[in-house]
Amino acid sequence: MATQQLIVRVPEIGDFHDVDVVEVLVAVGDRVEREQSLIVIESDKASMEVPSPAAGVVVALALRVNGKVNQGDAILTLEVEGVAATPEKPVTATPPAALSPATGGPRAQVLVLGGGPGGYTAAFRAADLGLSVTLVEQGATLGGVCTNVGCIPSKALLHVAEVIEQARAMREHGVDFGEPRLDLERMRAYKDGIVGKLTGGLAALAKARKVNVVRGGGRFVGPNELRVESASGAQTLAFDHAIIATGSRPVSLPGLPDDPRVMDSTAALELSGPPKSLLVIGGGIIGLEMACVYLALGTRVTVVELMDRLLVGVDRDLVRVLGKRLEARCEAIHLGTGVARVEARSDGLYVSYDGPKAPPARSFDRVLVAVGRRANIEDLGLDALGVELAPRGFIPVDAQLRTNVPHVFAIGDVTGPPQLAHRATHQGKVAAETIAGHRVAFEPTAIPSIAYTDPEVAWVGLTEEQASSAGIAVKKGVFPWSASGRALGMGRGEGTTKLLFSADDGRLLGAGMAGAHAGELIGEAALAIEMGADAHDIGLTVHAHPTLSETVAFAAEVAAGTVTDVLLTKR
Repeated sequence: MATQQLIVRVPEIGDFHDVDVVEVLVAVGDRVEREQSLIVIESDKASMEVPSPAAGVVVALALRVNGKVNQGDAILTLEVEGVAATPEKPVTATPPAALSPATGGPRAQVLVLGGGPGGYTAAFRAADLGLSVTLVEQGATLGGVCTNVGCIPSKALLHVAEVIEQARAMREHGVDFGEPRLDLERMRAYKDGIVGKLTGGLAALAKARKVNVVRGGGRFVGPNELRVESASGAQTLAFDHAIIATGSRPVSLPGLPDDPRVMDSTAALELSGPPKSLLVIGGGIIGLEMACVYLALGTRVTVVELMDRLLVGVDRDLVRVLGKRLEARCEAIHLGTGVARVEARSDGLYVSYDGPKAPPARSFDRVLVAVGRRANIEDLGLDALGVELAPRGFIPVDAQLRTNVPHVFAIGDVTGPPQLAHRATHQGKVAAETIAGHRVAFEPTAIPSIAYTDPEVAWVGLTEEQASSAGIAVKKGVFPWSASGRALGMGRGEGTTKLLFSADDGRLLGAGMAGAHAGELIGEAALAIEMGADAHDIGLTVHAHPTLSETVAFAAEVAAGTVTDVLLTKR
C-alpha cells in the first residue's frame, strides 16, 4: 500500500507562547496509533498532551525536551499508509486522461454544484491548488443570483437612485438640475452591461484555470455521481469530493394571484416601467433597497411589515435614521401589519390588510414580495449522498464546511443564515483548501451586513440589543454625524456611528453605522473585531480629515473619554 508523510504540528493552545516541552513520548522508528500521545507541553497554568492525528511510523522528530514551541510548530513527521486525513501538501491533480469506471467520462477531484459567488470561488481556489474541478451551473452565465439578478444589478440601480436624489438635494444649495428624464432602456442597458462585464470575466477566469464548466441542472444519483440534465441532453459526472453551493430563492406568499404585476426581487430589477404606486411586502433589506430605487424613479411607495419594526435584528437607533427618511418619502409604512388578500383587477391589485393597525384596503399598480429567501435544496438527490438536513431545512456543516458525509461539503445560503455573498465566498475557499489538505477553518468572529438603502445601514458583531438580552456588559461610544464636517458638507448629517466595547477587557464586540456610504465604513470595524482592538487602538489610529471614516475613530474616543469634537455628558 502507498505511504505518505504527514507533518504533525502543535494544535491550537490559546494565547500561550513559547510553551515548554516537558516530555517527548515517542522516538524515531516507533509506530503510533491514532490519538496516541506524542509529547507533553506545559505552560505556567496547565499541562497538555498532544495526540497523533493518524496512525503511522515516526520518521523524524522536530523538537526536544526542554525546548519551546508555539501553535503550528512541527512536532514530528509520520509515515502513514493511504491518504492522511489532513495531509500537509495539496494532493496531486488527476491527469486529464483519467476516466471514471462508472461513467466512462473524466472524474473530477472536486465537483462544485452551483456557480454563484461561493461556488465559483470554491472552484477557482481548488483549481489554483492543483485539483481537477468540474463546476455545474444551470444558468446561462456564472455568478449566480448575486451577480446576475441580485447584489450587482440592484447596486447599479441604487447608484442611479442615489444620483437622482443627490441632484434633487442640490436645489437647497443653489444648484437646480431640473427634474430627471428617465430613459428606462438605457438604464437597463447600464445595469445589464455591468452584469455582462462581471459574468464575462468569470467565464474567462474559469477557462484560464481549466475549470470544466457544465451547463444544466444537477441531481446526485450516487455517493460519487451527479446527473446533469440540460437542453442538449443528459450526462453523469463522477467526482471524489462535492461542494454543494446551490444558493437560495425568494420566498413566495401563499394565496397571491398569478399575475405579472406581483413581483419578486428579480422581476423588480427588470424595470419594466416605474409604476405610479407600489406596495412592498417586507421591511427587510431587499424590500427597503427596492423601495429606495422606485422612490427615486418617482413611484409612490407603501411598505408593509408584519413585525413591529423595519430591519428586524438591527438596533433600533440605527434603523431610526433610515426610518425617518423613509417616512418622509413613502406614502405610508405599516408596521405590525400583514397582507390578508391581494385581488387582481383590471385596474390594479386590490390589497386588504390584517392586524390591529390594519389600514383600509386600497389598490396598487404593482406589489413586490420581499419576505425572505429559501435554500435551494429540493431535487438535489441529497438522499443518494446520505446528506442530512437541519430541522429548518438547511445543510449543517462543521468548521471545514463538511456535511455529515466526509467527502461532501456545503457552502453559502444552503448552510443557513446569514445568507450573504461574502460569507459564501470565504466558505468556498475554506472548503477547497480543506479538500486540498490544508488545515483551515471557517471561524470568523463577526460577519458584516449592509442595507444599501438611502441612507445605508451597516452592522457587524454584537448588537446592543443582543448584548442586553445576553447580559453582556458593554461600554458604548456613539458619534453623531451632525458633528462630522464631511457628512455636513455632503448634506447628510443625519447619520450616526456606534461602537460597543466589552466592559471586561475593552475589546470591540460590535459596531453599527447609519448614514450615507455607511457600508464603506463597516470593514474597519470588522477588522478591529477580528484583531481584538480596543477603543484606544481605534482612536489612536490616525484617520484622514475630513472623512466619514473619522466617525469610527471619534466613536472610539467617546468610549475612551478622549473625544474633543463633541462634549461628553458627565455621568
